Amino acid sequence: MTTYVVLLPGVEDVFEQASAEERAAIYARHEEFARTLAERGHTVAGGAELTHSRTTKQVRRGGGGRVVVTDGPYAETAEQLTGFYLVESDDLDDLLQVCALLAGDPGDATADGVVEVRAAADHGGPDA
Repeated sequence: MTTYVVLLPGVEDVFEQASAEERAAIYARHEEFARTLAERGHTVAGGAELTHSRTTKQVRRGGGGRVVVTDGPYAETAEQLTGFYLVESDDLDDLLQVCALLAGDPGDATADGVVEVRAAADHGGPDA
């Protein structure tokens, strides 16, 4: 079984400005996603909604081995990573179809718009 990371990029301010009803619709879409994954034999192994990128801390190594911590996201873009799922699956094609539930239709304010799916690297283990 392969572990896939389902990345959810989005415009954070849209969610912050959403009404209670719009937020409920967004969460309902994610519940439908999780339910459909289970019904089709995929396993959600983890995931989380992320806090706003303004709470991000960057960690770098400075000269002399010192640690440098700065505020803010790595990239200054309109879209940031807003959440992720770890999904175990043997059927990538079907997983991609289920991910379309999160992408939604163009103009749907409750949808993520774009969903990125990437296999997690496997550097060993019994099935490598």
